[in-house]
Amino acid sequence: MTELLCIGNPIVDVFIDIDESLALKYNIVDSAQHIDREQAGALLHEPSIDFAHAVKSSGGGAANAAKIAAMLGMKSVFSGSIGQDNLADIFKDEMTKAGVSTLLVKTNEKTGICFVCSINGETRFAASPGAALELNEIHISEKLISGSEMVVLDGYILDRRPLVQHILLLASRRRIPVALDVASVFQVKHKAEEILTYSRSFPLFIFMNADETLAFYNTIRKSREEYADLTEKEKEAIILRDVSPMLKIITDGELFPVIVVKLGGRGALVFAGGNVYHEETFAIIPRDATGAGDAFCAAFVSAWIRDKSISECAVLGNKVAREILAVPGTQIKSRKLNKFAKILR
Repeated sequence: MTELLCIGNPIVDVFIDIDESLALKYNIVDSAQHIDREQAGALLHEPSIDFAHAVKSSGGGAANAAKIAAMLGMKSVFSGSIGQDNLADIFKDEMTKAGVSTLLVKTNEKTGICFVCSINGETRFAASPGAALELNEIHISEKLISGSEMVVLDGYILDRRPLVQHILLLASRRRIPVALDVASVFQVKHKAEEILTYSRSFPLFIFMNADETLAFYNTIRKSREEYADLTEKEKEAIILRDVSPMLKIITDGELFPVIVVKLGGRGALVFAGGNVYHEETFAIIPRDATGAGDAFCAAFVSAWIRDKSISECAVLGNKVAREILAVPGTQIKSRKLNKFAKILR
């Protein structure tokens, strides 16, 4: 039986160092944005970038979760849609090496790509999802869902409402919990009411970082207050003081929903059964933060499947996420996670 079924957008992350002039040439101006396929193709052939030696890693939130869970010794499956190109081969090979079983729909579109651009110490993400957007409800069978202990959904598929509702309904019929990482502040601002509705109707784990949590809070209460200039410590204080009462009310049930707030170097807050659990960690200087939140999610739900307490789930999430901060994306060696895999045996 599959322990963890992860469904989402398969992407290949490509890590590049560029200067501001090149970023402007390709209109990479936001911290996270979409670019069209023509623009992505042009950037891939940019003569000033040595793509032959650039780090390339399988990516996408649900794919990262599947990969890390497999390295933790879980029976992990990933389902998504890819192209039939070199990027597809990179994605499949890396997932297979990590121990993930893949159920991939092949299309004539190009495999999704995300450029992780380091620009004078700042990181900007420029994604072209391509073939990843081709996955729909006809590709996800009841047999696939029913053979799993938990489903992990990439928040970027929230735009495909029929697919999301299809998965939630199939999981709910079998009382299979679904973990949803909301993916971005943009998604939260546009989907907060939907996420709240899903949390009231289905057995749901919701994962958000501090910025996404504040955006969720503001969107639900229809406030335009901004928190962009706050430190991480200040954001945590606001969440504990102002947001916590609302999240306690939302989670005041027998078991679900469970809301997990990832605070990075400050640990995690978990809201469950109307209670709040606070597990701290220690901050480190990251080499790269890409995939750390996905690793936290993977470790948390893996521990939950293996009957660990909520506090133990959060502690393991903190520890595994910290390991991912030392590598680009999720390019970590399995042996680095062996000590955590032993905890789950």
